[in-house]
Amino acid sequence: MTDTTGENDKSRKGDKSDGKDKSDRSDRSDRNEKVALTPTTHTAPPAKFSHGVRKGNILQVAGQVGFLPAVEGLPPTPAGPTLREQTLQTLANVRAILEEGGATWDDVLMIRVYLTDVDHFAEMNALYNEYFDQHLTAVPAARTTVYVGLPAGLLIEIDALAVLDD
Repeated sequence: MTDTTGENDKSRKGDKSDGKDKSDRSDRSDRNEKVALTPTTHTAPPAKFSHGVRKGNILQVAGQVGFLPAVEGLPPTPAGPTLREQTLQTLANVRAILEEGGATWDDVLMIRVYLTDVDHFAEMNALYNEYFDQHLTAVPAARTTVYVGLPAGLLIEIDALAVLDD
């Protein structure tokens, strides 16, 4: 039987043969493109990874440490030897990546904190609470804290997962 209605003409604009309008595909693919995020305050990552990645409305921040903002030609420099200095700089570094991707702390669903010493937990928790009392207006993110080894002199690392409104 021959189709005389033109419903099977796949050359028409907006063909929905797969249930999706082809004219909408390019918009959706642009929104869902994976984009690497490296703020100007950060050095290039030391290996094949991105400081942050956004795809659609999801933004993942890789583990950040307390390095001061990058200075051309100089190696990364820790904010200082204390947990306070490194924690506050680490949070600033995570925030810079969130902002680079169009997010804020209010968009963050999950934070993972990596400490090198169990004895640092209480101090880190106090610093964390103080920081978010000033920088958060929404429900706090979920958080996990684990103990790990980090390169010499580094005491804390933090990563975050954010979901933005469409």
